[in-house]
Amino acid sequence: MLDLKYITNNLEAVKNGLKKRKSKIDLNALLDNNEKRKTRLFKIEELRHKRNTVSGDIAKMKREGKDAGSEIDQMRSVSETIKTLDKELAAIEETIHDFLITMPNLPNEDVPVGKDDTENRLEKTFGKPSKFDFKPKPHWELGEDLGILDFTRAAKLTGARFPLYIGSGAKLERALINFMLDIHTSQHGYTETLPPFIVNRATMTGTGQ
Repeated sequence: MLDLKYITNNLEAVKNGLKKRKSKIDLNALLDNNEKRKTRLFKIEELRHKRNTVSGDIAKMKREGKDAGSEIDQMRSVSETIKTLDKELAAIEETIHDFLITMPNLPNEDVPVGKDDTENRLEKTFGKPSKFDFKPKPHWELGEDLGILDFTRAAKLTGARFPLYIGSGAKLERALINFMLDIHTSQHGYTETLPPFIVNRATMTGTGQ
């Protein structure tokens, strides 16, 4: 989730990022609520300072036997105003939070803008492409021909772009996971962890869900 301070300090970059993503999110509402938030914060701190100062004066007046009734009534009014402003501030901050969790991740400034994936830029290549004396099939067709991938049943389970791994396909997927974990934990300084499968709302919100 993008941070409010980051957005306000990098406003033009954020606007450009949203434009790249063709997002219709209007930042004016966020900026307006941020100004309301700062106004309430300033007023609350100002009133709290006043309450602390006058409370000290009231204590002194009581020690000197003076009537502090007027000051006490005034501080009751100040305390009620602070409570009202605190509620308003909480509502504004909740609105800001709800806005921020709808903000998409922004692309790097170096990422070119294209109409679709046909305009993706090739960053680097590794090795040389294999050459065949026949027309090779894409992996998804090979997987289905071999009976190790099933896209039709996967679509019924979760939607497009996900396969259901079957038999050797499932074993291959598991082997690749183990290979990645073994390499990174033994050679690259990573520590393997196994987190709980059930998490709380805050955890899911923090991961974009």
